[in-house]
Amino acid sequence: MDRTQIALIIPVIILYLALFLTAIIDLARNWQTRKNPIIWLLVIIFINIFGPVIYLIFGRKEDEL
Repeated sequence: MDRTQIALIIPVIILYLALFLTAIIDLARNWQTRKNPIIWLLVIIFINIFGPVIYLIFGRKEDEL
Protein backbone atom coordinates (compact mmCIF):
# COMPACT_ATOMS: atom_id res chain seq x y z
CA MET A 1 0.00 0.00 0.00
CA ASP A 2 1.25 3.43 -0.79
CA ARG A 3 0.73 6.57 1.24
CA THR A 4 -2.30 7.70 -0.76
CA GLN A 5 -4.20 4.51 -0.02
CA ILE A 6 -3.30 4.67 3.66
CA ALA A 7 -4.39 8.31 3.80
CA LEU A 8 -7.79 7.31 2.40
CA ILE A 9 -8.28 4.32 4.70
CA ILE A 10 -7.33 5.94 8.03
CA PRO A 11 -10.36 8.32 8.23
CA VAL A 12 -12.72 5.44 7.44
CA ILE A 13 -11.18 3.31 10.20
CA ILE A 14 -11.39 6.19 12.70
CA LEU A 15 -15.04 6.82 11.79
CA TYR A 16 -15.86 3.12 12.14
CA LEU A 17 -14.17 2.89 15.55
CA ALA A 18 -15.98 5.99 16.78
CA LEU A 19 -19.37 4.61 15.67
CA PHE A 20 -18.57 1.15 17.05
CA LEU A 21 -17.49 2.45 20.46
CA THR A 22 -20.44 4.85 20.70
CA ALA A 23 -22.91 2.06 19.95
CA ILE A 24 -21.27 -0.41 22.36
CA ILE A 25 -21.10 2.15 25.19
CA ASP A 26 -24.74 3.17 24.69
CA LEU A 27 -25.86 -0.45 24.63
CA ALA A 28 -23.87 -1.24 27.79
CA ARG A 29 -25.33 1.75 29.65
CA ASN A 30 -28.88 0.80 28.72
CA TRP A 31 -28.52 -3.00 28.79
CA GLN A 32 -31.35 -3.54 31.31
CA THR A 33 -33.89 -1.28 29.59
CA ARG A 34 -33.10 -2.20 26.00
CA LYS A 35 -35.34 -4.68 24.17
CA ASN A 36 -33.34 -7.64 22.80
CA PRO A 37 -29.89 -6.38 23.86
CA ILE A 38 -28.11 -9.54 22.69
CA ILE A 39 -29.55 -9.18 19.19
CA TRP A 40 -28.41 -5.55 19.09
CA LEU A 41 -24.95 -6.60 20.27
CA LEU A 42 -24.73 -9.13 17.44
CA VAL A 43 -25.88 -6.52 14.92
CA ILE A 44 -23.25 -4.05 16.12
CA ILE A 45 -20.44 -6.59 16.03
CA PHE A 46 -21.18 -8.65 12.92
CA ILE A 47 -22.66 -6.16 10.47
CA ASN A 48 -19.40 -4.31 10.05
CA ILE A 49 -19.77 -0.63 9.20
CA PHE A 50 -23.55 -0.56 9.00
CA GLY A 51 -24.23 -2.39 12.30
CA PRO A 52 -23.42 0.53 14.59
CA VAL A 53 -25.28 2.91 12.29
CA ILE A 54 -28.37 0.68 12.31
CA TYR A 55 -28.23 0.48 16.10
CA LEU A 56 -27.82 4.23 16.55
CA ILE A 57 -30.74 4.96 14.21
CA PHE A 58 -33.22 2.25 15.21
CA GLY A 59 -32.01 0.73 18.49
CA ARG A 60 -31.88 3.92 20.50
CA LYS A 61 -35.42 4.95 19.52
CA GLU A 62 -36.95 1.99 21.36
CA ASP A 63 -36.45 3.73 24.71
CA GLU A 64 -37.86 7.04 23.53
CA LEU A 65 -41.24 5.60 22.53
